[in-house]
Amino acid sequence: MKKSIKYINRELSWLDFNSRVLQEAANDKVPLLERLRFIGIFSNNLDEFFQVRFATVQRIAQSDKTGKKIFGGQSADDLLKAITKKVIEQQAESMYILSKIEKKLEDEQIYFVNEKQVLKVHESYLKEYFIQNVSPALMTIMINEDESQDFSDNLAFLVVKLNLGTLDKNFSQFALIELPKDLERFIVLPEINNKQYIMFLDDLIRYHFHIIFNFIDYNSIESHMIKVTRDAELDMEGDVSKSYINKIIESVKERILAEPVRLVYDKNIGSDTLNKIKNILRVDNDDSLIPGGRYHHRRDYMNFPKLNRPHLLYRKNDALLIPGLSLEKSLFKAIEKKDYLLYTPYHSFSYVVKFLREAALDPDVSLIKITIYRLSKISNVARALINAAKNGKKVLVQIELQARFDETNNIIYAEQMESAGVELIFGIPGLKVHSKICVIEKKINNKRKRFGFVSTGNLNEDTAKLYTDYTLFTANQQILRDVNKVFNFLQVHYKLKKYKHLIVSPHYTHNTIVKLINNEIKNQKSGLSSGIRLKLNAITNFSMIDKLYEASNAGVKIKMIVRGICCLIPGVEGMSENIEVISVVDKFLEHSRVYQFNNCGDEKVFISSADFMTRNIENRIEVATPIYDTSLQKEIIDVFEIIWNDNIKARKINQDSQNEFIKNDKKSIRSQFEIFEYYRNKSCS
Repeated sequence: MKKSIKYINRELSWLDFNSRVLQEAANDKVPLLERLRFIGIFSNNLDEFFQVRFATVQRIAQSDKTGKKIFGGQSADDLLKAITKKVIEQQAESMYILSKIEKKLEDEQIYFVNEKQVLKVHESYLKEYFIQNVSPALMTIMINEDESQDFSDNLAFLVVKLNLGTLDKNFSQFALIELPKDLERFIVLPEINNKQYIMFLDDLIRYHFHIIFNFIDYNSIESHMIKVTRDAELDMEGDVSKSYINKIIESVKERILAEPVRLVYDKNIGSDTLNKIKNILRVDNDDSLIPGGRYHHRRDYMNFPKLNRPHLLYRKNDALLIPGLSLEKSLFKAIEKKDYLLYTPYHSFSYVVKFLREAALDPDVSLIKITIYRLSKISNVARALINAAKNGKKVLVQIELQARFDETNNIIYAEQMESAGVELIFGIPGLKVHSKICVIEKKINNKRKRFGFVSTGNLNEDTAKLYTDYTLFTANQQILRDVNKVFNFLQVHYKLKKYKHLIVSPHYTHNTIVKLINNEIKNQKSGLSSGIRLKLNAITNFSMIDKLYEASNAGVKIKMIVRGICCLIPGVEGMSENIEVISVVDKFLEHSRVYQFNNCGDEKVFISSADFMTRNIENRIEVATPIYDTSLQKEIIDVFEIIWNDNIKARKINQDSQNEFIKNDKKSIRSQFEIFEYYRNKSCS
């Protein structure tokens, strides 16, 4: 790293994070089918990056700000070129890694076959599968000569060129075949002599071109895959008479018509075919062109079939129970006595569903308030809330309809809940509600008592199996009074609230964190113990970074675990020599946010929904809660230390050797496996 640079560009830092994902795909010690999954995650991440971040930079480059040095001294145009260069390099690396994985699969008697490698014994099976399943679902578009047709959405297509004509005159007919979204991408063929065969849906379609185009007398046929990615920004301006939910619905529909920001194409495609496609899709920016291999839309590898090969997958550990908190007994009675901490996926997410279901059925519960950001496709959380409303409880749900790429899912459940009598809040103009909070009112001995939780994660059963997140269950009336104030603000948002315990964005997070850092600086200068430990998904806010630099210069030791984007540069003399930053990418997605401040040995520990990003601090409703129970504080500190001592899956970031694995002579620690053992031992004690 250049010592004169203060910050790393956030887009390039994000691509560095995706390189860490690619490292897992390349790692021979990762189970083979899991390596394919990491290829899928890498591709999925890249799709979202182009739909959101690249699209934003492109819009700025096309505006009147183009010439300004707005990205850390770099123009938007220059940044687009730097991103494109890096992505092309990563794409080439990912294809090389994928080819190595495929060779390893052959050692396991697993073979990919294309349309030219079909075995005689599979012909009838493929024909039947195509006619019954694929052919009825195909969207095949014959391209007009004037190229006036409109093609939209973020889709993978087979571009087909049919060569026609006679000896005197040759001409071509072009067609686009959309890969059906609702069909499996990988077809598992009948096993032969203990050998397993896999065929891409793309190749199955190619194999049956003679059926698809049986009405055309063509001389030869060729096809190549392309993939188009469009700007995913929602347009919330426009007709003020339209309801918020209708604006979201229309904006999601309009997203598929947005400007293309990336066109990935088979590098073997002919120039005439590529130009035809560029004209049809209106792609006129060379920075949007990414050459690739034969297959695109590799996010589908995330759902690659397991093939009944458990030894090629991560060992599945059953989620653990929380000591003292039984899924067979009342959670409210237990939580009334003390706080409990849920840490998914090590603990079962069933505790959240059980908590809400108990509230739905308990005749002494009168009110449930909850914020929802991303629901799973089949959501027991939503069902429990609907159940509560049908049982006569007052249920207030703040559901975030602008949860990117989950808008449709949330809208469906919002309509179901509203029909059941749930009162819905759809948010505040200009602010996303990203907090994960719940407060429940229950009558005990004729007195109203609150129960609730504050979480770092989405209330989503699917992601809870993959994302590490904390949820604090509490009956602490002071904390829950503050939680209730957040809901009051959501309902009447022109009245600011003051919070005694919670740290709440957008009004208080920045100043509160600065005060906590200043306290560590003061203690360090007074010769008292100090220290800061942060676990974040991302840190991009320059003001926060500068404050951490200030603390470092005062001698405060700072340890940071940052999964994704990190604009801070650690270990620079005179700027950040007391800051260390690592990143862990492994079986689970590190998603929890934790703030720890030494405070002269009287630790202050918070769990939060907020990263140190400008959007989380200034443009979202976020909530961090203190952990007052000393045993739970210790638990969080212990887990942080386990991750910090990881010497198998931890990487150094924003240092001279970017993404270099941390290796030392200490006992081997793979933190996610070690954390499972830590909690397993606690559950047995």
